[in-house]
Amino acid sequence: MKNVKLKLAVFGVIGLLSAQSQAAGSLINLPAGGFAAVGSDPASAYTRCYADGRVIPPLAGPATTALLARGNFGMLATAGSSGRCEITGLASDATAPLPGYGLQITSSAQSITNPGGTVVGTVTERVWRKLAATAPVTATNMCIIGTKVTLNNTLYDTAALELNDIARGGYNGLTVNAGYKASASESVVNRVGRTLTSVQHRAYIYGGGTLAERQNNGSNYLDIPPTGSTAAITGVNTPLPANVVAPAAGAGQQNATVNNNWVDFTVDVAAVDDDGGNNPVSAMTYVEFSCGTNTDNAATINSTWRQAGALRLRRTAQENTTFAEIIMTGYAPPGATLP
Repeated sequence: MKNVKLKLAVFGVIGLLSAQSQAAGSLINLPAGGFAAVGSDPASAYTRCYADGRVIPPLAGPATTALLARGNFGMLATAGSSGRCEITGLASDATAPLPGYGLQITSSAQSITNPGGTVVGTVTERVWRKLAATAPVTATNMCIIGTKVTLNNTLYDTAALELNDIARGGYNGLTVNAGYKASASESVVNRVGRTLTSVQHRAYIYGGGTLAERQNNGSNYLDIPPTGSTAAITGVNTPLPANVVAPAAGAGQQNATVNNNWVDFTVDVAAVDDDGGNNPVSAMTYVEFSCGTNTDNAATINSTWRQAGALRLRRTAQENTTFAEIIMTGYAPPGATLP
């Protein structure tokens, strides 16, 4: 009996190592001071994930050459290569995105509700931890908080909810790495930033026009926003009907100031999307940080790491709707201060 158990234990370890060895990609560092200017991209709180590859700077009108738009922030269903922030080859959402980590918590699905209290979706969070001495050896214990959002086809206000950003708080003073895992049916992460501000992105046109017009950004809309705004959401807060050229973004409407207490993932999640790119499930997003000597058990993590306002979901009026923010309780690093 002991031999059988030993064989099963060894098989389990081999299986775990095999699953981890299949993962590819890495989380990327989000500097506390933001990212330096690169090429035509300005200094910014954000960096490219799946949004890289288009003509830069974005054109004000229809593009005249083929672009690798990679979906143009979800507004165009098109194939593309993997994003630079993406982890691939994971067996499931429960699988740690990096070696050495063990799953500590899988939360019960938390309901997302509309202003009237009707459930329009759910959020599932996970927490992984790696002890400092566990390979690869690190100076401190390390933790990862994961987030996945699923939306249903229920009215939020005048339409079903479209989610454009997932923001997590509590990382002030910490070294932070971030990334995501997405299946073919889930929304990728287009960009990720060390900021509280979600920045609207609009194509030149959607629901009509030419392929080049749909691939191209609207006038003054940027893949990578410069610094400047501290608002929760910035952009043109008016609905944009299908087959109508997007009004130009104005001064300050494409800016996001660096805020090292926050991490923002730009996605495009909707059960029914005006642009036709229906992805009701988000990527599993990851935020990795040093958690010092923390060895809290599951019960303590659930009772002390969860804070009101640690999780914020944003609708940035990418198409025919207006701004909305849903502020929720979520996991934050132990001892974090919010907002």
